[in-house]
Amino acid sequence: MTEFISNDQLKLAFDFVQFTGKNIFLTGKAGTGKTTFLHNLKRHSPKRMVVVAPTGVAAINAGGVTIHSFFQMPFGPILPADVSGNENPASAGNIQRFNREKISIIKSLDLLVIDEISMVRADLLDGVDAVLRRYKNKYQPFGGVQLLMIGDMQQLAPVVKDEEWSLLKPYYDSAFFFSSLALKKSDYISIELTHIFRQKDGEFIRLLNNIRDNKADLQTLNELNQRSNKFNELLTNFDRNNSTEQKQYPTYN
Repeated sequence: MTEFISNDQLKLAFDFVQFTGKNIFLTGKAGTGKTTFLHNLKRHSPKRMVVVAPTGVAAINAGGVTIHSFFQMPFGPILPADVSGNENPASAGNIQRFNREKISIIKSLDLLVIDEISMVRADLLDGVDAVLRRYKNKYQPFGGVQLLMIGDMQQLAPVVKDEEWSLLKPYYDSAFFFSSLALKKSDYISIELTHIFRQKDGEFIRLLNNIRDNKADLQTLNELNQRSNKFNELLTNFDRNNSTEQKQYPTYN
């Protein structure tokens, strides 16, 4: 077993990615190792994968590219095929821009990793499905490519304007990725990471979880303020000491 797997949940996630074709939603609070798992997976998994994310910043952090740039997605709503059989816009005009190298990458793809999935709209995920079906297996959701969707549903939500939602509402229960028509057909599983690596202070983790879960009472706020005051005192003392040292060792022109 690879050395980066440090608990049962990470092992379960790795095994599902490595030994099955199941689509996976990997979630967990901040600091539970989602991004570290992704970077290590890229180093250790033999599967041919592409990593994408909904924004440029998220793509850089994940070591990938944006969904829109890789799949040539439009920025407006992507409507599913209507009852008259019209083709999904994602699988029509936009796909013809793909060069041979991009098509070859898609055809050889085993695993598609989508980081910060909480920000991905349902229609965008269905647009990805349309592209993958066109170049892989048109009879299977996402062309038979395995999805690893990583994110925290208590972080940023997808952006959808009122006029966009008025177009999407007849097709989708919500704007969130889990309302994707293709994903509903894929029988995906969810794995939640619960062990927090980023913080060792159990009391501080409790305070952060209170904020995260919208359960912050007066005691929580007072304790956070006390910690903030102590930090400010340390900064003040550091600045004072640093200023004294500069006076003792002046610089000359």
